[in-house]
Amino acid sequence: MSTMTFGQKSFTPTPPDKGSFPLDHEGHCKIPMLKYMICLKEHKNDNSACRKEAKDYLGCRMDNSLMAKEDWSKLGYADLENDSKMSKNN
Repeated sequence: MSTMTFGQKSFTPTPPDKGSFPLDHEGHCKIPMLKYMICLKEHKNDNSACRKEAKDYLGCRMDNSLMAKEDWSKLGYADLENDSKMSKNN
């Protein structure tokens, strides 16, 4: 019996959607992730109060090739990027 069926569409793999990325099986970013989760719990899931922790976590993921590198301005952290540059210069 043939495995090919006439008229059957072949599977074409597609890259994952933006925002989906590999799991951190090695635990490279466990500490920043835990700090972010603790911050969320302390602030009743108010993400705006935990932006620095979220930026640190995303930075760890980018540094460890767990997500594509993006400009902080594209991720909504341009204001925190400028603050971190100023603190490094002082």
